[in-house]
Amino acid sequence: MSKTYELVFLHQLSTPCHVAILAESIGLKTRIIKQVSDLDPERDRNSFYLIAQQGAALDSQGVPLIVPRLLPHVPVALYLVERGSLVPESALLLGIRGLLFSDQRMDLLLTGLRKMVGDELWYDRPLISKVFRRLVNSQDTELELTPDSVAMLQQLTGRERTIIQLVSSGARNREIADHLCISEHTVKAHISSIFRKTQSRNRVELLRWAQHNVSALDSNH
Repeated sequence: MSKTYELVFLHQLSTPCHVAILAESIGLKTRIIKQVSDLDPERDRNSFYLIAQQGAALDSQGVPLIVPRLLPHVPVALYLVERGSLVPESALLLGIRGLLFSDQRMDLLLTGLRKMVGDELWYDRPLISKVFRRLVNSQDTELELTPDSVAMLQQLTGRERTIIQLVSSGARNREIADHLCISEHTVKAHISSIFRKTQSRNRVELLRWAQHNVSALDSNH
């Protein structure tokens, strides 16, 4: 994992927080909060927030209303998500790191926790590809690059451009490592460098950056 987070669960239900119990079983530090008013994202900048969809006040897309207020400060994911009650594309574009569904198997929940704490997105790969294509198609391909974008592109190595394209296709770190015949540790090092060079804090911001510069990435590859 590239960072050490405390997982903060907003669990407004009377039932036990089973996802927190799972997280503790793999050695992750957890804290459970019952009331929205007790959240303090300014203080918890080294925390990862997991918000239960069940029991929360939701917007028209099924996203808890508290989430947009948290996203500028801390990484956020949703758990106890009911299938069909939320628009995954909206969650991804908003900046939510991933979704843990209420009917998912325990092994998938654990994998999702590990991936998200490791700075990866936890969505279906076809969804990530679909959203990226939609973003690209919505842009004017003749749009001139800003000087800042040109400077960022010039800093990127060929290998880093390839990794950006793989990330944009929805590939996870292990898949990128296998595709490029390098170690997963090396992939993480490349992604950290890419985040720095593109001024992206996470994969969602990198996707947004890439969709503005996709033509330049292709032509300079």
